[in-house]
Amino acid sequence: MKLFFLGTFYFIVIGLYAQVDFNRAPLDFDTFNTNINYGKIDTITYQSKTVGSNRRALVYTPPGFSMEENYPVLYLLHGIGGDEKEWFNQGAPQVILDNLYAQNKVEPMIVVLPNGRAMKDDRPIGNIFDSIKVAAFSTFEKDLLNDLIPYIENNYPVLTDREHRAIAGLSMGGGQSLNIGLCNLNQFAWVGGFSSAPNTKAPEILVPNPEETKKQMKLLWISCGDKDNLIGFSKRIHDYLQSRHVPHVYEVLPDGYHDFKVWKDNFYHFSQLLFKTNNHLVSEGSLIEEVRAETNIRSSQYPKILSNGRVIFKLKAPDAKKIQLDLGKKYEMLKDENGIWSITTDSLSEGFHYYSLIVDGVAVADPASETFYGMGRMASGIEVPFKGDDYYQVKDVPHGEIRVKRYFSHITKSWRNFYMYTPPGYDQNAGKKYPVLYLLHGGGEDQRGWAMQGKVDLILDNLIAEGKATPMMVVMIDGNMPLSGLGEGTLQLFEAELKEVVIPFVENTYRVLTSPQSRALAGLSMGGLQTLYAGLHNSDLFNYLGVFSSGWIHPMQDDIAGKEYDFMKQNADLLNKNLKMFWLSMGGKEDIAWKNCQRMLEKFDEMKIEYTYDEYQGGHTWPVWRNNLYHFSQYLFK
Repeated sequence: MKLFFLGTFYFIVIGLYAQVDFNRAPLDFDTFNTNINYGKIDTITYQSKTVGSNRRALVYTPPGFSMEENYPVLYLLHGIGGDEKEWFNQGAPQVILDNLYAQNKVEPMIVVLPNGRAMKDDRPIGNIFDSIKVAAFSTFEKDLLNDLIPYIENNYPVLTDREHRAIAGLSMGGGQSLNIGLCNLNQFAWVGGFSSAPNTKAPEILVPNPEETKKQMKLLWISCGDKDNLIGFSKRIHDYLQSRHVPHVYEVLPDGYHDFKVWKDNFYHFSQLLFKTNNHLVSEGSLIEEVRAETNIRSSQYPKILSNGRVIFKLKAPDAKKIQLDLGKKYEMLKDENGIWSITTDSLSEGFHYYSLIVDGVAVADPASETFYGMGRMASGIEVPFKGDDYYQVKDVPHGEIRVKRYFSHITKSWRNFYMYTPPGYDQNAGKKYPVLYLLHGGGEDQRGWAMQGKVDLILDNLIAEGKATPMMVVMIDGNMPLSGLGEGTLQLFEAELKEVVIPFVENTYRVLTSPQSRALAGLSMGGLQTLYAGLHNSDLFNYLGVFSSGWIHPMQDDIAGKEYDFMKQNADLLNKNLKMFWLSMGGKEDIAWKNCQRMLEKFDEMKIEYTYDEYQGGHTWPVWRNNLYHFSQYLFK
């Protein structure tokens, strides 16, 4: 994953699937260079009918400026405590641009630095937060559109269409830029908000028609420092744009505060993307975006997920000789001069992935990521977002709880624990009893699997809030027994643990319904085999069974399968009568249990066992099982 203080930027152009890497601005990017050509800064005075006075602005013209050429224009706005000279005095945009011109990295453009406080006395003096002075920043929209832009276009050789006009700003000016630019798509095609302040309008107001914004916007840039107290306003815009799939840049600068160190870096990168419609960096309708993985620990900036599903991992380990990223596929990580190892993966499939870092031959968890018990050990995990994953996102709905309960098992002669989901209102509704789903994990995992990797609480919280699922308890048991393997002895031991220990303990301890129509049993992979064995033999206990990505394993379990099929054949009528739902699901042909399941379904058809079958493409993975639970749970206890 990476150390957050490194601050490396990565951008992906989705339209072309071409990766372009931008490192943090070099140390001398804002240093005056005596060996290059310079642009020129002038002060202009224009008549503002909006304000009723003459107003001033600074205008930067690029090196080699000629009245015979036509230029695009960037309007660059200051913060609440500044004026038209703030960028010039503290941000040095003229120096940054001169250096970029010398390196042929930026398009020739005119930059206008106005005073965004549109009032007669527009000096940043006295109480700058006075309501009248704050209101003047809103008035500036009319001043800009009706007075300043016409003045610039009448006095400078500029291109006057929207595709050659940009607006950007910092803090209060960042909010102004987003407000003005996004609410005037007929005027601006390039918009940037750096550390945008509370004056930023709600995203629903700025982007009421996402499809129109997608069509009109050449570049929409949102950025902020990760330690800036105002980052919530930038993230609010980003989250809204992301949820509606509006192309944009969202960049969080590690170790970045509300200062010019951040804003100069923002300007350095933003300016290089402007007015390059036909350049490989930006194409119309393309997305340039990266986001931190939600599984990152606190402020850790890596892994970062690029907009086509590729992921950047970084780790600082200067003394290591070799590091690999193990994500199912092994990637060789490369080391730079600072001892930072990095790799960008292929495009990853949706949802949850386990991974490890192999440091000099030893597999370890990434110190910047959350860890999960999977693959028989603690491993790192990463969530890759995708369209349609909102059913397990945190929403503003009543939430249940995940609890951990310890109990003593006379079967295993040991203290054990299970995880339990209690629905919203369980503690408040003291007289109400609930049905129970006993939910089982897969091999190499334990009772934490469904609670952590499976997001069972969020799935059910959202379904219950929508009225799609019956409020229920979910008991997540440790299916790992003292006997090794998946022989009949192990399955019998688990059945005894479930029937003789767990169910009685739950029903004596919690307010639950105790009829078979109020009990369900489901599991994935190994848990699916346990569900088949314990569930089909006890249809008088469970009226609902769910088997996810499972089926008797051939030839290893031929003897067990034969006995089970004989039992089912002899009891087919009883099973069909007792089971209100016998759900089987798979992750498509790439699921490792596919063949075993299909063979089992053929046997069920021969015996006329009634079942419901579902497929969700994705293989033998958590995205599949989350989806299985999402659908299966909607049939329960109705």
